[in-house]
Amino acid sequence: MTQTTNNLAAYIWSLADLLRGDFKQSQYGRIILPFTLLRRLEGVLEESKETVLAQYDKVQKMDVSEEAQEKLLIRATSGLSFFNISRMDLSKLGESGIKDNLESYIQGFSRDAREIFEHFKFAEFIAQLNDANLLYKIVQKVRQTDLSPQTISNHDMGKVFEELIRRFAESSNDTAGEHFTPRDIVHLTTSLVFMEDDDALTKPGIIRTIYDPTAGTGGFLSEGMEYVEKLNPQAVMRAYGQELNPESYAICKADMLIKGQEVNNIKLGNTLSNDQLYADKFDYMLSNPPFGVDWKKIEKDIKDENTLKGFNGRFGPGLPLCQDSCRL
Repeated sequence: MTQTTNNLAAYIWSLADLLRGDFKQSQYGRIILPFTLLRRLEGVLEESKETVLAQYDKVQKMDVSEEAQEKLLIRATSGLSFFNISRMDLSKLGESGIKDNLESYIQGFSRDAREIFEHFKFAEFIAQLNDANLLYKIVQKVRQTDLSPQTISNHDMGKVFEELIRRFAESSNDTAGEHFTPRDIVHLTTSLVFMEDDDALTKPGIIRTIYDPTAGTGGFLSEGMEYVEKLNPQAVMRAYGQELNPESYAICKADMLIKGQEVNNIKLGNTLSNDQLYADKFDYMLSNPPFGVDWKKIEKDIKDENTLKGFNGRFGPGLPLCQDSCRL
């Protein structure tokens, strides 16, 4: 990380100073991460907000489905794939009634954006912060943090997310390797995979797909898109991924949302037992599997696929040996 992004991550994490005593250390990240995402989404939407609100006034008078309404509103965002129809923002929530105002603000997001906060169980933490008389103080500090694209690029915002996830993993005593892959390793791996295609990737009209079955917060997906963009700004890289951890999934989905990707291509679930992209094919696959994680809970599903489908399934080449425990 650069000094600037490292300082920003440290400043955002200093929200923990307000949480000490009322929340467990393992809960800090579940509050800090969604607030950071909320502030980032708010910054990204700022330029198109008034246009979207004007369009929403028109859409409300139309006799169309919710899905059609979303499509009409997305057109008003100037290239984004999400919106917010609330006239609120973090600076307008006030102190009296802040809990209800904040929840209403979040409900104003389009469906894919709302889902991010649902996976964080953000509403539960909003209620707990309100009960502890901390919600207004947290909101005031968050809203003073400028996370707009004009101030911090998608690339640097990804680094900030990485650092926040690392701190979250440490504070909750999780294994950091299960949550993120260091940026240097991501960059090296991506370069090794893509470098053989450098000539092809510079051609006009090129479209490629990248897949990560253990996507985490989307580090490999973001790095792959960034690598191709540097070679050819007109190239199109479509990202696909699946992630088991809800918080990591939420961050990955938010990152893809901000970058204009089709976020329906990012799935939540266990790739081994419930591969939701099994019928798709991709040009590139990058992954850091969660080595050391037990797969005992899904052992039967994997063995059944191996036995019943053989090489027509995913485990035709064989399975890891299981002794006292099964690990990837």
